[in-house]
Amino acid sequence: MDDGELHLKLEFLQKTGSFKARGAINNILTRPAAERDKGVTAASAGNHAIAVAYAGQALGVSAKVVMHRGANPARVAKCRAFGAEVVLVDDMSLSFPTMEEIASQENRSIIHPFEGIRTMQGTATVGLEIAESVAALDAVIVAVGGGGLISGVGTAIKAVQPSVRVIGVEPVGAAGMSQSLELGRPLEKVSVDTIADSMGAPLHCPESFAVCQKVVDEIVLVDDDALCQSMAVAFDGLKFTLEAAGAAVLAALAGPLKDQLTGQRVAAILCGSNIDETSWLNLVERGWRCSP
Repeated sequence: MDDGELHLKLEFLQKTGSFKARGAINNILTRPAAERDKGVTAASAGNHAIAVAYAGQALGVSAKVVMHRGANPARVAKCRAFGAEVVLVDDMSLSFPTMEEIASQENRSIIHPFEGIRTMQGTATVGLEIAESVAALDAVIVAVGGGGLISGVGTAIKAVQPSVRVIGVEPVGAAGMSQSLELGRPLEKVSVDTIADSMGAPLHCPESFAVCQKVVDEIVLVDDDALCQSMAVAFDGLKFTLEAAGAAVLAALAGPLKDQLTGQRVAAILCGSNIDETSWLNLVERGWRCSP
């Protein structure tokens, strides 16, 4: 992006390492005390699970989170450090059914990672903060997994600055939202093959999809090499240690959006940094090798 103005929203600096605590806390705070007393459950590749664990600890609510065995070990450890009980399943496709089984058997409330008004209200605060901090924006760039972040951000920011273009970024290997928007319905099963595990939603859901239909102007795709390059650039140029999802907007700005946003005032959300040192270094070294 040349001759423009770029404002970065540093959500990766949140205590949980991502924006996800906003939705998790709102989900718990807006429930009746009787529901909170029974505890909550969630399914996640990591960031949402960490957020639910943190929210539970902060608000004195029991949290049980479902993660797959291949989840980043640092994320599993962080959930346990925040006091959550972690249930590991063998495959990502089992995460949501296991969460629903726990909710049914233990009467726990489900905190969905990207679906529902409570979650979107939480993520909307990100958009509101951007809109109130930066006047006359031309565009906001948002990483897209299940759509919880971009639906909330897009709704809030367009309420304050209606002309802002809301642009999503998906990995080539997890392009479920763009495919859903093209089909006109949320995909119930998404093929996921990307290093950006935080963006690998296995399905899309009606409420968040319907909001995305209204507020998302465009979604661009970036490949895994571009994500690695942007992780490297974030560290080399800004000293930011980002996970792949956190660097997605930078990959879009350096790639498919570079010419489109020339001379414009743009906000971009760096959404997460939950990754262990070894995985991070491997991806950054890949980024250095891929760089021209």
